[in-house]
Amino acid sequence: MFSALSDPTRRAILDRLTRGPARISDVAAPFAMSLAAVSKHVKVLERAGLVRRSQQGREHTLELDAAPLRAVAQYGARFERYWNERLDRLEAFIALNPEESP
Repeated sequence: MFSALSDPTRRAILDRLTRGPARISDVAAPFAMSLAAVSKHVKVLERAGLVRRSQQGREHTLELDAAPLRAVAQYGARFERYWNERLDRLEAFIALNPEESP
């Protein structure tokens, strides 16, 4: 999933899908690349479980699946607590020892 999120084009696709389902041609419109190239990005997002595709006739519609993003947010929150605790301790140390601060 982190690999899928690492690319700015894929993040832009996800951002577009936060406004609701969209045809793949509409998602591809703002990008200066071929529809085939956008489709490759979409396939990466599908494999990561971030996007679902439905097809009616020749029309492909994409929809965001936010559940995996919640898992990433929870994972990141653990590290946020970790760093907040350490920074709080550093702040307390500096307050108690101003002569040792940079």
